[in-house]
Amino acid sequence: MVDGPLRHAWLRALGPDEMPERITLAGGEYRHVRTFKHDFFAATGLYEGPSGRVILKLGRVASVLGLPMGWLGRCLAAREQAIYRAVDDLPGVPRYLGRWGQTGLVHVYVEGHPLQPNERVDDKFFPRLARLLAQMHGRGIAYVDLEKRENILVDAEGHPWLIDFQISWRWPAGGNGRRQGLQRLIPAELGRCLLTALQEGDRYHVLKHCRRHRPDGLTPEQLEASHRRSRYIDLHRWLFRPFTLVRRRILKRLTGRSRSPKQQGPEFL
Repeated sequence: MVDGPLRHAWLRALGPDEMPERITLAGGEYRHVRTFKHDFFAATGLYEGPSGRVILKLGRVASVLGLPMGWLGRCLAAREQAIYRAVDDLPGVPRYLGRWGQTGLVHVYVEGHPLQPNERVDDKFFPRLARLLAQMHGRGIAYVDLEKRENILVDAEGHPWLIDFQISWRWPAGGNGRRQGLQRLIPAELGRCLLTALQEGDRYHVLKHCRRHRPDGLTPEQLEASHRRSRYIDLHRWLFRPFTLVRRRILKRLTGRSRSPKQQGPEFL
């Protein structure tokens, strides 16, 4: 627990609680080193123990307006676990180590940093990232959250890694043509169309990031495509932009800042 009452604790996944000081995994006991992020949906922290450094991500358990929300944390953790298991063998994805508690999952820590604004990466960085996404797409998965630069890690050798599969989309969820959970309510053709649109969005965001960091690595056709958003992205922005603006106004009024802390900048590095 934090010392004294925490204002607006309902905005945090763990409410007034912090990440646990120690956790026990198969290899032994790990101690908390730092918390990277603690927002409405999840808290993410770095731990160190017998086998090195690992990341623990805890889904939401705190109630909102008296309504229990632990079910949301459990569902999101189960979805992300399924994605990690489906891509765990791909280079550029941290090795998944398993669940912790009801809403937590653990993966190996990647020594590196989130892609920074104006950072110049090497010539092979974005081709490697595009290849990783193509392999994920080939397994019926769309990453979805590639718009956020901080989800792309740059390791010590300058290679790209992807983390945070919380909102990634897999169709069908169970693989081998099996739909699970709420996917059973979605017509098969609609599910496939959504997967195609989301994967198109992934490819657009790779080109957009490449244009901002290594425009010299793009062909004229790719450069043009990096400015051409898909209809899905335009629809997504039209639908969710008002909610984003409202959320920022609420955060500004309650906490004094309009955005959640990002894993970038000198404070992180």
